[in-house]
Amino acid sequence: MYWLTNLIVRVYTRITCRLDDTELKNFPAQGPLIAIANHTGQIEVPLLFAHLYPRRVTGWAKVESWDNWFLNWIFGVWGIIPVRRGEADMNALKLALRALKEGKILGIAPEGTRNKTGKLIRAMPGTVTVALHSGAPIIPIAHWGGEVYLKNLKRLKRTDFHIRIGEPFTINVEGIKVTGEIRQQIADEMMYELAKLLPEEYRGEYSDLSKATTNFIEKQKRGH
Repeated sequence: MYWLTNLIVRVYTRITCRLDDTELKNFPAQGPLIAIANHTGQIEVPLLFAHLYPRRVTGWAKVESWDNWFLNWIFGVWGIIPVRRGEADMNALKLALRALKEGKILGIAPEGTRNKTGKLIRAMPGTVTVALHSGAPIIPIAHWGGEVYLKNLKRLKRTDFHIRIGEPFTINVEGIKVTGEIRQQIADEMMYELAKLLPEEYRGEYSDLSKATTNFIEKQKRGH
């Protein structure tokens, strides 16, 4: 069923989108990985899940989503992790860490919610918690075009959907007391790695790349 749903999504997105996805070939073929991405709408999540196949991908979704029969079913097939927003959901964290130990990709949108306009909004520090507990490498996936997907679909118009893959990196806080302020700084550094991959008009909160720092980021060579 996992294979079949991914095949259907791949065919469907090829029909409804013009995919600029050649950089997906740069994606690591194995090993635990936290994939951070901007979150603009409905299409990028199934699209990335399907087009990263045969890599197994999981991620968090708000627990209320399981009230919808279709999302309940598809999230079960894909192994999505329910998370209770607005509280420290330790069970969701444990399941995410377990998925990484199993060598899966954990997809996270640091913004925490859809930005709707396509422009980046300020990140929340939740991603940092997973990164620090797991030690897993992080890879940025930036995309744009999907913010007009539903509008185009209603007009029977194909959407130009672009994907860019950044360099993997890890978080290093050796000798640093990780406070709430430090967590936010790390989250912002991660978001700047996404912003660098986006056209200027999509960078939003992270438009000024001169403010980007890498105090806690250590880049890795691809394949490591």
